[in-house]
Amino acid sequence: MAGDFILNFELCCLQKHRIESKETEMYKSNILSLSLPCLNLVFSPFLVSQRQPFSLHKRNLPSLLAVSANSDNVAGKNDGGMSEAKKGSGTTARGRRLLKVREEKRKRDYDRLHDYPSWAKVLENACKDDEELRAVLGDSIGNPELMRKKVEERVRKKGKDFQKQKTGSVLSFKVSFRDFNPVDSFIWFELYGSPSDRDVDLIGSVIQAWYVMGRLGAFNTSNLQLANSSMEYDPLYDAEKGFKVMPSSFHDISDIEFQDNWGRVWVDLGTSDIFALDVLLNSLTVMSSEYLGIQQVVFGGKRMGDWEEGMTNPDFGYKYFKI
Repeated sequence: MAGDFILNFELCCLQKHRIESKETEMYKSNILSLSLPCLNLVFSPFLVSQRQPFSLHKRNLPSLLAVSANSDNVAGKNDGGMSEAKKGSGTTARGRRLLKVREEKRKRDYDRLHDYPSWAKVLENACKDDEELRAVLGDSIGNPELMRKKVEERVRKKGKDFQKQKTGSVLSFKVSFRDFNPVDSFIWFELYGSPSDRDVDLIGSVIQAWYVMGRLGAFNTSNLQLANSSMEYDPLYDAEKGFKVMPSSFHDISDIEFQDNWGRVWVDLGTSDIFALDVLLNSLTVMSSEYLGIQQVVFGGKRMGDWEEGMTNPDFGYKYFKI
């Protein structure tokens, strides 16, 4: 009886060993069957472990599931291609914007280099050394169409005298006051260079005419009857009123002196109104634009530039105009 029990026990152990051997072979064949279809794919570094029953004895053996990286492509198709859109070109949105800006700038530079008119290049190069031409073109440099309009406007203003050499300046002069006393002060003029004899006569004649008008009482704001009158109808002038107005007079003026590019004249406006200064500046503005360029006009001040008091030697740049 004991012998039969031992024999049955050995048979059960042998059958159990065979079953385990078969399960082991099935486990290996399962791994091989999962691996072979994925050899042409890119494997993910992640392996997902599952537990699946392979026997009737409720034994759980670990199995490996290979996950392919190409599953992202399948997911991308399922989500409408969002995965591919997220990958993009590997750059950020800011980087793509900067790349676009650089590309547009490169294209503009290329077009400017190959399509920029030759005459515009000549004008642009000339502006580097010509201050007046630079003032004429202004902010149009780099824009051929706007440069053309600026030049055409300049031609229209000059008219038939466009070919005539310009002796004035297209730049307006600066005006400043330094403790100006209408009855005892200098008026200073800074030119662009040392004046010629002709320039001295020109500016001297303008100031002399200004003084003569003031001497005759021209700068009297108490009698400006026509200043605010309309010319649509014949205006009326009351001569009797003008006669009774208290007269004004330009009292005194000195000769006009020049040292190099600086000139000065001493004035005593007397009873003339400050309106006289407006008249002078209006005259100097046109003279500077058309005939003799002026950098600045200063009312008042004792010494300007390199002025040397008492220096009257013509060999050192001294010139004068006698009023």
